[in-house]
Amino acid sequence: MAFGSGAMTNSIDEIEDARCIFVIGSNTTENHPVIALKVRKAVRKNGAKLIVADPRRIDLVDDARIWLRHKPGTDGALINGIINVIIANGWHNKGFIEERTEGFEGFFESVKGYTPDVVEGITGVSACDIIEAARLYALSESSSILYAMGITQHVTGTNNVLALANLAMITGQIGRPSTGVNPLRGQNNVQGACDMGGLPNVFPGYQRVDDPSAREKFEKAWGVKLPESPGLTLMEMMKGIKEGRIKALFILGENPVLTDPDAQKVKEELQRLELLVVQDIFMSETAELAHILLPGVSFAEKEGTFTNTERRIQRVRQAIPPIGNSRQDLKIICDLSERMGYPMSYSGPQEVMAEIASLTPSYAGITYDRIEKEGIQWPCPDQNHPGTPYLHKERFTRGKGRFHITPYMAPPEVPDEEYPFILTTGRALYHYHTVLTRRSEVLSTIYPEGMIEINPDDGRRLSLKDRGDTVEVVSRRGSVRVKAFVTEDVPPGVVFMTFHFNEVAVNILTNDALDPVSKIPGYKVCAVDIRKVE
Repeated sequence: MAFGSGAMTNSIDEIEDARCIFVIGSNTTENHPVIALKVRKAVRKNGAKLIVADPRRIDLVDDARIWLRHKPGTDGALINGIINVIIANGWHNKGFIEERTEGFEGFFESVKGYTPDVVEGITGVSACDIIEAARLYALSESSSILYAMGITQHVTGTNNVLALANLAMITGQIGRPSTGVNPLRGQNNVQGACDMGGLPNVFPGYQRVDDPSAREKFEKAWGVKLPESPGLTLMEMMKGIKEGRIKALFILGENPVLTDPDAQKVKEELQRLELLVVQDIFMSETAELAHILLPGVSFAEKEGTFTNTERRIQRVRQAIPPIGNSRQDLKIICDLSERMGYPMSYSGPQEVMAEIASLTPSYAGITYDRIEKEGIQWPCPDQNHPGTPYLHKERFTRGKGRFHITPYMAPPEVPDEEYPFILTTGRALYHYHTVLTRRSEVLSTIYPEGMIEINPDDGRRLSLKDRGDTVEVVSRRGSVRVKAFVTEDVPPGVVFMTFHFNEVAVNILTNDALDPVSKIPGYKVCAVDIRKVE
């Protein structure tokens, strides 16, 4: 079973009809508030049983039947422990496993050691709560998993996602309404960008670069010879700059100076480039380093489509003309291409969408006319197809779903005498990323600055007031000064910061160790020391 696209297997509206919802690694009310409303409706109006797994006391804990407060970075052990309990008690779906999956025997052996007592020792979650969570999830008529970057932003992020897929398959909680494994995407149209090949190893529609037949199809359509091997991920590009293999970089709508781990090193690497081109709508921290700045446009100034987290392709219509000297992003890219020797001439976004449909099977049935009033969920293989509310109804993409062995591995940094705290990062409700909402006077008034959350026990040891004392947070990579907020929302030994604020740039501290498969950095766990600034 594969979730390479990172898309929800099911639809947002289905959440409110689920009988059990397992939220892990997602502060849903702050990061995806509309989806959180569906979760709360499921619980408060429809009696769904909510399981929340999070080191912090997030808002959804108030609605949860069980709160699994595991240590940061122990998600894999927790999920394997839940699976162990399900199999040990015979709560697994034997018919589904036999008919629709493969590799169960080897997988079964791999989780035998994750007994509730062993997992309690790793995660800090009581064995009783692990058993009860397993029972609720496995035995409910329809159980849905929701997760976000609290699962993926680890050096074991790929295994964490595969472990959740194992959990869904072991119980048959997949391929039906209100079930599935549902990643909640981090930004608007991230799903669309990935669908369109915004990844180094695939063409649009997740057709692999190293697949000769896929490559031949795109070479014929575009009239060029295409690379036979995947390109570099963002973090690999940064390493390539340091090694002298990359001399120029074109950054479109991204702010790695604030969002990438070990951010001071990222800034130094960008400054090494012979050419840095940034296309954006604001002067971000990254744009300030650019040799050439290309002013693009916001969603309100252009035509096209967005594809949201539930795979729904929706029209975007231009509401205002481009502001100032900004130009349509499509026009900028086409002009650049032409000046670099490849004529890229489109009459507009509608012609681009027609090309997408001709080359991308999952988008083949999408036209502007069909999505004029309401979006359609891919896969939509032809113009008579209504779209797909949930995936894997009768079979998985690869045929039978394959169980993956996902052994628990501790984070690369754990607390020690020199760095006794675990720092984890996330977002706040009032700020979207690093640039956009900081320019809103209203939002900046409501949430004006970044702070570090510290447990009262740790606050007393550091002689901190409840709010407002300044501390210096130090990791192996750098240090920042930030105001402290003493709160029970974080457990002793764990501190939390958001990444929205350049004034307290948390990613100066974070670790750039990567997941070996996805190459995603481990933002969610790094070791720090905290000192009160007198």
